[in-house]
Amino acid sequence: MNEHRYGAGTVLGLLTDSHGRADTTRLAVDCLLDAGADVLIHLGDVCADTVLDALAGTPAHVVFGNCDWDWRRLGEYGASLGLHIDHPCGRLVVGERTLTYAHGDVPAHERLAMEAGDDYFLHGHTHVFRDERVGATRLINPGALFRAPRYTVVRLEPCAGRLDVIPVQAHAARHG
Repeated sequence: MNEHRYGAGTVLGLLTDSHGRADTTRLAVDCLLDAGADVLIHLGDVCADTVLDALAGTPAHVVFGNCDWDWRRLGEYGASLGLHIDHPCGRLVVGERTLTYAHGDVPAHERLAMEAGDDYFLHGHTHVFRDERVGATRLINPGALFRAPRYTVVRLEPCAGRLDVIPVQAHAARHG
């Protein structure tokens, strides 16, 4: 598993389950950058090159999901854009906080993060927002950008423990 290190003040932007919707992903990226995200993490079900294009030019990490059947090709393309491809799991250390992220379709990834005592496990897959603590680990799913009652992303300050849910449609209405 690749491990990346960032300073304690780093703000993360979490998005997931684009399912090929590049325009929605671009709006989500704009939401997160406008909210001050320094690093983006796409938590899988990318499903199209154009979704990776929407992440290009940003410091972004990507894992793939169960709908990314051509994940090897997507990974090569994403790497050519300068994205960090961390499939099937990635790990960040932000200041003193440890974060593991995966799509969420393999239960062992969450279990292993919890057993390791990670501060956070970030995932997608369910298309449902989640923010709960189980033992020492905070489990976060930012929602989804497809097949969800509302499309949401999350701004996370890991060291402060601050989480903000950002509705993507509201952002589009303000900036459209």
